[in-house]
Amino acid sequence: MNKFKEIRASQTSNTIRVYQAYNQALAQHAVQNNSFIDNPYFKESRMTWIKPSYLWMMYRCGWGYKDDGQKSILAIDISKQGFDWALEHSCTSHKAEHMDNETWQKFKDQHPVRIQWDPERNLYLKPLDYRAIQIGLTGEAVQHYIQDWIVNITDITQEAQHIHQLVLEEKLDEAKALLPEETLYIPNSSKAVNEL
Repeated sequence: MNKFKEIRASQTSNTIRVYQAYNQALAQHAVQNNSFIDNPYFKESRMTWIKPSYLWMMYRCGWGYKDDGQKSILAIDISKQGFDWALEHSCTSHKAEHMDNETWQKFKDQHPVRIQWDPERNLYLKPLDYRAIQIGLTGEAVQHYIQDWIVNITDITQEAQHIHQLVLEEKLDEAKALLPEETLYIPNSSKAVNEL
């Protein structure tokens, strides 16, 4: 990986934290059961995007104020083994220039995970000059995610909105102190590293 595209995340020796934002009913059910399994509001047939970058998540959901579908912000700790599996079974979300549509469709069908790199954000949610990874899970990958990878689900909406309030009040040092520490993540798989 190059410095323009580095995975940075909150992590322990065995887990890596990703973020998602959902409507309140879905999120509440997930937190109460520490799972998305049998969640009547979670659509397993849809692509679900996970994001290791805290501030990119805040940009995407507007600190939980953007719309009703993203009111509740969840921090989801998943196994590093699962995260690496996702990287190993991924392809970019955009068609390569040398591929025709048929080849691209077959290639996508063989890879249940999509990778997208978008500008990382600062506390004002303005773009920075390096990128954060987003990982889209479909089909088999969604099943692994909800059944095998998730260790813990936490609702962090209130904490996030507290940080947002500090930013609005120009208390940037206080806001920065509350941000989760995100360190460089190196996948175990050389395939994952080489193809990102």
